Parts: sequence; structure tokens; C-alpha cells
Amino acid sequence: MVQTEAPTSLSLESLQRILHAAQYAAEKHAQQRRKGATAEPYVNHLLEVARLVSEALQKPDANLVIAALLHDVVEDAGVTRDDLVAAFNEDVAGLVMEVTDDKSLPKHERKRLQVENAPHKTVRAQMIKLADKISNLRAMLTSPPAGWDQQRRREYVIWAGHVVSGLTSPSPRLLTEFRALYVELLDTLPEGQSPCAG
Repeated sequence: MVQTEAPTSLSLESLQRILHAAQYAAEKHAQQRRKGATAEPYVNHLLEVARLVSEALQKPDANLVIAALLHDVVEDAGVTRDDLVAAFNEDVAGLVMEVTDDKSLPKHERKRLQVENAPHKTVRAQMIKLADKISNLRAMLTSPPAGWDQQRRREYVIWAGHVVSGLTSPSPRLLTEFRALYVELLDTLPEGQSPCAG
């Protein structure tokens, strides 16, 4: 058997920082479950988003993967920007804040602002946003939120398409995956609905 050298593109320090972020996210979201019928631990979603981001990278970016793991800690776990700066760094905190909704606003306003603000996200934040939407659409296929009827699920898919359509520099790899999921889910829409993910 031929042995190959382990890849050296990611430093040991970067790997340790990513694992620290995974543990941090798991602890902060420990009591949370996804909305789907299977009610899987919320950390599964965070790990999926981080993996999607990491697979779409052209070169190592540990801070971006860390921010993907932490993208919901401010919204859902009471973590502050200062907490993130202290535990990680300014770059990670900035990325997380860029993809964080203001939970003091009504839900419909938060959703409207996601569409309106999508074109203004940095390229790195767009990767997190797109990976998050992919993870959510996958969940719509495999374990949709309990209590959501078909109409509500369709409305979510269409809204996600509007958000993604506004991204100015989406990762081609992630965009391809999003579009495939989007089309698959829209197969259940009534005639007259037009795709909005490009």
C-alpha cells in the first residue's frame, strides 16, 4: 500500500481553533433542536454549514469556517460581539455579526431585511449565508419543520431564493447546489410560480 503525506494546507493551530469553535457552538446551542420532525440537535446544522463552506473554499480560511460554526450564536444563544472577539478574534466576530439578524425586529421585517441586505454582504459572508440556506433547504426535503404545511414550506423556499438571488458574488459550487435543491422543492409549487434563484 502506498502511503501519502497528510495535507499541510491547514496548520495545527487552525485545526485547533476550528475544533474550539465547534465545541463552543455545541455548548452554546446544547439545549436547542432543529424544527424538523426528527428534532435533531441544532449543532448538526452548524456543522453542516461549516462543512459546506469549507468544501467551497479555494484556499484555507479558518476564520470563515469558524464563523460558519458560530453563525447563529448571537441570534440564538445570547452571545455578544465582545464575547466572540474575546473567544476568537475581530475577524470572526465581524463575519458572525454580518450574517446575524436583529432579533428585536418582527420576523417579517427580519426576512425582508435579509433580502434587502443580501447584495451588500462581503464575499465571505455570502458563503455563510448561502451554505445556511442550502442546509435549510436540505432540511425541508428530509425533515421539514413540524407543523409547517406545504404552503408555508413553499413560501420559505421562495423567500430563500430571493435572498440568494441578491448575493452578488456567490460561490459557484454552493450556488449550483442551492439551485438544484430549489428546483427540486419547487416541483411541488402550483403552476404560475416562477423560480427566483436565477
